[in-house]
Amino acid sequence: MDDRANVSVKDQVSEAEWKARCDLAALYRLAFMHGWDDLFFTHISMRIPGEPEHFLLNPFGLLFEDVTASNLVKVDEEGNVLPPSQYGINPAGFTIHSAVHAARPDVHVVMHLHTDQGVAVSAQKRGLLPISQLAMNVMKDVVYHGYEGIALDEEEKSRLVDDLGEHNLLILRNHGTLTCGDHPFSAYTRMYLLERACKVQTLAQSGGAELIEWDTKMQERVYAQGEQAFTNDLFKEIGWAAIRGRVDRQSPGYDR
Repeated sequence: MDDRANVSVKDQVSEAEWKARCDLAALYRLAFMHGWDDLFFTHISMRIPGEPEHFLLNPFGLLFEDVTASNLVKVDEEGNVLPPSQYGINPAGFTIHSAVHAARPDVHVVMHLHTDQGVAVSAQKRGLLPISQLAMNVMKDVVYHGYEGIALDEEEKSRLVDDLGEHNLLILRNHGTLTCGDHPFSAYTRMYLLERACKVQTLAQSGGAELIEWDTKMQERVYAQGEQAFTNDLFKEIGWAAIRGRVDRQSPGYDR
């Protein structure tokens, strides 16, 4: 790991920004712990409270297990890197995340992954199937975006956010998964459910037997039953505290 990653910026930023940095660094460590990382080619971003035009992104070239609160990069909506960071960003990552943050002021956190199971389901014409409780917990909120190559084209941003609309989960065809939320717990839990649903689907399909698919009525029932996890503010705080506790134990050092 680059020695610059050990230099703390805690005293150079606001209390709100420092908390956001610690929460986002914890999300990167969680992605690593789950095996969701793809070297440094996927991204998680977080809007800085009180600075709606600024968000944090991972420094290009650092592995997820090396991300800390201090080495996260602060950028504006045009991609300008702001001090005190000494790192750059991945242009493709900026394209996707800046598009969502600019179009959705309600979104504070965006997660985008390239896992084996997520890409596998993204390549299936029917996409996510209602064959598990995991899938039905989120699939009413899942939409799709067609593949347009590596996300370097500014013109794709408008099409991506049009496809996302007011939804919170996006499957990028032949590419991967994306979730967003107003809280780190919401974005993370949506991704946790979506990624597990994709894994279950690919495992079930590998067995070769006919799958049990549930109708729209059941999908809506299960979604409504689990919706509180994303809408109850107290639940989000309690849940996130528990999850960050796991990161504290298994991947310490992210909050420096």
